[in-house]
Amino acid sequence: MAALDDMRKLLNRHARPDMSTAIDGIRVCKFTPSGASVAGMSGTVLAVIAQGGKRLALGERLYEYRSGEYLIASADLPVTGHVLDTGDTGQPTLGFGMTLAPRALAELLLEADPRDLPATPRTTSPGIAVSTASSPLLDAIVRLLRLLEQPADRKILAPMVKREILWHLLRGEQGAAIRQLGLADSALAHINRAVRQIRENYATALRVEDLADIAGMSVSAFHRNFQTVTGMSPIQFQKRIRLQEARLLLAGRPSDITGVGLSVGYASPSQFSREYRRMFGTPPSKDIHLRTPPAELVTALP
Repeated sequence: MAALDDMRKLLNRHARPDMSTAIDGIRVCKFTPSGASVAGMSGTVLAVIAQGGKRLALGERLYEYRSGEYLIASADLPVTGHVLDTGDTGQPTLGFGMTLAPRALAELLLEADPRDLPATPRTTSPGIAVSTASSPLLDAIVRLLRLLEQPADRKILAPMVKREILWHLLRGEQGAAIRQLGLADSALAHINRAVRQIRENYATALRVEDLADIAGMSVSAFHRNFQTVTGMSPIQFQKRIRLQEARLLLAGRPSDITGVGLSVGYASPSQFSREYRRMFGTPPSKDIHLRTPPAELVTALP
């Protein structure tokens, strides 16, 4: 596919260690298979693979996406990413990332004819989904990446092309899930409020009843919808946030295991070490990944 070839060349050309670009909300990623898994928060994003592949774990769910496929995260979720060895010796995995802003989606939905879009689903969709990228979507991404080399045009045209990308997503296979992200009163929006509450208060004890109130749902409906979106219970979700934050803190304070455990909400050092080992496969005192610079520890997407 010509668009994928062009996308690979552009991603290779503009890849930087910090993955940033001159276009707000756009990342260019270049990874080599290392065998290591990276834990972090997904954000609400579109991630497209142009070469190679990645595997993403969310709780007990596994997602793989390879060249020509895209992944949508419609909630900010604690995920673990792993670069796949696709057998292309020496070839890195190349990816494009774009933040999905609910406001931008809401504005587009207000202007769109509902008959041109998938119907709003009656049930909540999982927070992560994978699909094959359409030719119009890939073409728009290529045009956006080309604007990295056209500074005189970038300020005016980049917002237009980003809007076009959102439109193709809304019209695509995952359009119903994307639409929920842009609707202020959707079940996904209500669950995302609870997710933000947990993210901002992960170190304190949280009552499920209070989270259900924040989401505007009964406790049973909240449990059901939260499990659908995140793949885990609210308590499991909070635990993953705590442990991922602890790993980031330990990268800068590897000798302060007790202090880090306390700062993320663990009163018992032994419980902190036990749960850390259960999640990452090794106790914090022996985690070799803590030698990795903190910026790399949070790069689970694209």
